[in-house]
Amino acid sequence: MRADELPAGTIDLAKALIGCVLVRNTPEGRSAARIVETEAYVVGDPASHAYRGKSRRNASMFLAAHRAYVYKIYGTSFCVNVTSERANEGAAVLVRALEPLAGLDLMERRRRTTRAIGLCRGPGRLCQALAIDGALDGVDLLRGRELWLAAPSADLRPLGSSRRIGITKASRRRLRFFERGNPFVSGPKHLSS
Repeated sequence: MRADELPAGTIDLAKALIGCVLVRNTPEGRSAARIVETEAYVVGDPASHAYRGKSRRNASMFLAAHRAYVYKIYGTSFCVNVTSERANEGAAVLVRALEPLAGLDLMERRRRTTRAIGLCRGPGRLCQALAIDGALDGVDLLRGRELWLAAPSADLRPLGSSRRIGITKASRRRLRFFERGNPFVSGPKHLSS
């Protein structure tokens, strides 16, 4: 993908990423999956890691648009985000769920399951399935060779929106976007209808 194929601004990017393909190259082989759910963390958002300013942990969130911001949650799982504003603005889009397309055998081994529906439902699971970890923090997702975004692979179903999942601050804001009717979307069913 090229930067001019993606809109500027966190909310618009969160919507536009739905349908794009996240591709991961490793020595084991290539895996790829279609983005079906995102959450926007805008400038000045009290739920955002960038809210209190730049730190060692969130420094990649302040990079120019289309970089990977990868961080660890609960000390066990990684999450991957796409930076979404100009450099030093601190905003990103969390990739919440993917629909597996290629490299299913790799994803199944990494996740230790053969249940396709659960491979990439949720930010921690999708990072495990695609072998995304802190070494990829800051990678340019439009020019990367290990992790990158590719153009949408199929026509989109209508988009839905809801409140974000698993946060307490600014929790009522409708900044979660998903492909309606896609079985790979994560979270409670009442938020995805």
